[in-house]
Amino acid sequence: METASAIGAAVRAQRGRVEALFAALARCGRTEPGFTRASYSPEETAAHAVVVRCAEELGLAVRRDAAANTTMTLPGRDRRLPPILIGSHLDTVPQGGNYDGAAGVVAGLAAVAAIRRLGLTPERDITVMAIRAEESVWFQVSYVGSRAALGSLPDGALDAVRIDDGQALAGHIARAGGDPEALRAGPPALDATAIHAFLEVHIEQAPSLEEAGIPVGLCTGIPGNVRYPDVRIRGRYDHVGTPRRFRRDAAIAGAEIALALDRVWAEREAAGCPMAVTFGRFHTDAAAHGMTTVPGEFRFSLDMRAYTAGVLAELEAAFLDAVAAAERRGVKVALGSRAEASVGAVAPRIRDGLAAAADALGIATRPLGSPASHDAAAFAKAGVPMAMLFVRNANGSHNPDEAMAIDDLLDATAILTVWLAAETCGG
Repeated sequence: METASAIGAAVRAQRGRVEALFAALARCGRTEPGFTRASYSPEETAAHAVVVRCAEELGLAVRRDAAANTTMTLPGRDRRLPPILIGSHLDTVPQGGNYDGAAGVVAGLAAVAAIRRLGLTPERDITVMAIRAEESVWFQVSYVGSRAALGSLPDGALDAVRIDDGQALAGHIARAGGDPEALRAGPPALDATAIHAFLEVHIEQAPSLEEAGIPVGLCTGIPGNVRYPDVRIRGRYDHVGTPRRFRRDAAIAGAEIALALDRVWAEREAAGCPMAVTFGRFHTDAAAHGMTTVPGEFRFSLDMRAYTAGVLAELEAAFLDAVAAAERRGVKVALGSRAEASVGAVAPRIRDGLAAAADALGIATRPLGSPASHDAAAFAKAGVPMAMLFVRNANGSHNPDEAMAIDDLLDATAILTVWLAAETCGG
C-alpha cells in the first residue's frame, strides 16, 4: 500500500479541484447574505449537477435514486462486496453557508480522485453520495434523502409540505427527477445490511476545534432529538391594565416553559451531561399583538437533543411537566405534531482506524461529540457502521460566515483517504 505521506500528497494535489467545486457550488443559490439551497429546489438540483460533472470527469458511475439522491461510484474489484459510502448533503438553511454539508461531498470526491491518482483499485465499490434534503427546516422531517434511500421515512412524510411554498414533498421529489411512487412501493434504493460502512465529513457546528487549535475532530456520537415544530398556547387577549389575577397571558406561559427547560439544561450540563434545548421560533401573533394588549396567543418550536435515549426521554418529560405547570395560568397548550430522530452511535473500529490514519499523517485530532444531527445518524439507526470527521470552523454553521479553511478540509480528506486505502485498497 502507498505510504501515508504519499496519500497525503495525492490529496493535497486535489486543492484546485476542491476550490473549483466550492466556487461552482457558490453559484447555486447565492443570496444576500449567504446561500439558500432549499430542499428539492432548483438551486439544490443545480448543486447536484455540479458534483455530477466532477464525478464524470473522474470516470465514476453516476446514478440517481427514487429520492433524487446522487450516487457516484468508483467500482471495486469485487462488486459483490458491500460498498463503502461517503456522503453528506447539498441543501442549506435559508441564508446559510457554502460549506455545511457540501464539504462532505467535496471531501468524498477529493478522496476518490486521490485514489485514482495513486493508481489504487479498491476491493469493493467506493460510492460518494450527494444526499437530498437533510435540512429539516424545509419540510420539518429529518434526513429526508437518506431515510428515503434506506426505506425508513416516517409515515406521512411524503405528504409534508415545504414551508416556503406549501407544496407536498412528493411533488417536489417528482419535479427533481425522483419517483415518489417508487418510494411508497419500495424496495429501498439501499439495503442497510449490504453496506460496509458510511462515513461523513462535516464542518463543526460550534467552534470547539477552533478554540483548541486543532484542525480535525473524531466524532464520538450524534445526538438524537425530539421536536415539536408548532406548539400553540391559547390564553385570552386583555387590556394592558388587567390585574394579574385575571390574566391568561399566553406569552408569559411560553416564557415559563422556556425558562423551566433552560434550568434543566443548566443543571444537567453542570453535572456533565451534554444536551441542547432550542426554541427556534418564539413569538406572539403579529396580526393581533400590541404594546397595550395582553397576549392571547403564543407559538413556538422546540428542538431537544441528547446523546442517549434515556436522557432524551427525561428531557421530554421535563418539557411536558413544564407545559402542565404553565397551564395553571389558565391557558391551553396544544403541542401539535411531534418528530424524533434516534441517537447516532459511531462504530469504534472505524473511529479507531481514522485516529490511526491521523497519527500516520501527523495530523492533530481530538474526540468531538456532534452538537447537531447528520445523515450519518440515519445510517447508524439502520445498522450501518458509521463514523464522522469534523473540520475546524471558526464561526459556526447555518450562517453566511462559515469559516472552514481548505487546508483543514484537505487534512480531513487525507485522514479519510488513508483509512480507505487501509480498509479496501490492499493495506
